[in-house]
Amino acid sequence: MQGSPHVIILNGVGSVGKTSTARALQTIAAKPFLHVSMDAFAEMLPERMLGHPDGMIFETVQEQGLPSVVIRTGPVMARAMRGMRHAIAAMAAQQNDLVVDDVMLDAADAEEYRALLTHTQLRFVGLFAPLDVIEARERARGDRRLGLARWQFERVHQGQRYDLEIETSASTPSGNAQQICAAFDL
Repeated sequence: MQGSPHVIILNGVGSVGKTSTARALQTIAAKPFLHVSMDAFAEMLPERMLGHPDGMIFETVQEQGLPSVVIRTGPVMARAMRGMRHAIAAMAAQQNDLVVDDVMLDAADAEEYRALLTHTQLRFVGLFAPLDVIEARERARGDRRLGLARWQFERVHQGQRYDLEIETSASTPSGNAQQICAAFDL
């Protein structure tokens, strides 16, 4: 597997620092990593699929008196996400090194990555931070529904197995990228 491409999957709650970590990794890694973002694939949905049961519905509910945004996905969104995983495998099959930022709410997604990427040096990195830190980042961004992180928080790491876990509230994106490079000799 020495000559096989590296695929680094960053998994974590929205606003935990996946995209900024991926970009920092691109800057410091010796290899030219391509950045694949789940958000880019979600944005491919026709606008009419947002709020539609076949696409993706965001429903705000109250959890302990605070907003929590439940994500419900239908068959169109599910196909798009499966397509993303297959596209990642196709890119890796062409010897591209990839850093992927994803929000895996089901351990089956990681298993599909493992099945599709047997020809790569695949590594899973879990990004963590306390909920209050993530919610503060979510508010500061201004481009996310408030409560999205709250709903994902208890779900995103369930059943996941990681090669590396990083606490992002104690490090910068550059520091996160340095940890990844050191752990996987990148």
